[in-house]
Amino acid sequence: MKVFLSWSGNRSKETAKVLGDYFGQMIQAIEPWISSEISKGANWVKEIGGNLEEINFGIICLTRENLDENWILFEAGALSKNKGAYVCTFLLDLTYTDVKPPLALFQHTEFKEDDVRKLVHTINKALKGVDERLLPEERLNKIFDRFWPDLEKELKLIADKPTEASQPIRSEREILEEILETVRAGQTVQLKSPTAKEIKEAATNL
Repeated sequence: MKVFLSWSGNRSKETAKVLGDYFGQMIQAIEPWISSEISKGANWVKEIGGNLEEINFGIICLTRENLDENWILFEAGALSKNKGAYVCTFLLDLTYTDVKPPLALFQHTEFKEDDVRKLVHTINKALKGVDERLLPEERLNKIFDRFWPDLEKELKLIADKPTEASQPIRSEREILEEILETVRAGQTVQLKSPTAKEIKEAATNL
């Protein structure tokens, strides 16, 4: 099963590489893929588009630097086009409330042991949809426990690097205003990935 790791910016790219490496070791039935693996001279737009069409699971690596990057929004929308594909975000140095729409519409994974463990189990369960053999839950937990200390150490080194972000994290006022608008509109949070159309519409309002 192919797992696409979306990135934009140096720390995001390093995060994608580390996650791809460790997840690939934990679950050998998956094939992590990030755009930096494209051969020199290849048509990168065509190659990325082709890989996006084959994706069964997408992880969008978010940092303070790339929350508003157009490339992240493009790949998020493209990933959402794939019917049955799982799409989520990985928050390196962010919390749920730091992410605004359209990326806020995805389910998030924070850089915390329990949350990352849940992500690994979700990837494992997604193998069923492509007729791949799942790892038993107990066995996967043991594998995760063995790899987690090193994975945590490498991700922390990336998270502790100086940020290139020029804008501050969202203020409490901005978050409260968003919640108020959501309540007034009578919207409910749905535990599913947004469609490509929803991503595009939300992006135009940024």
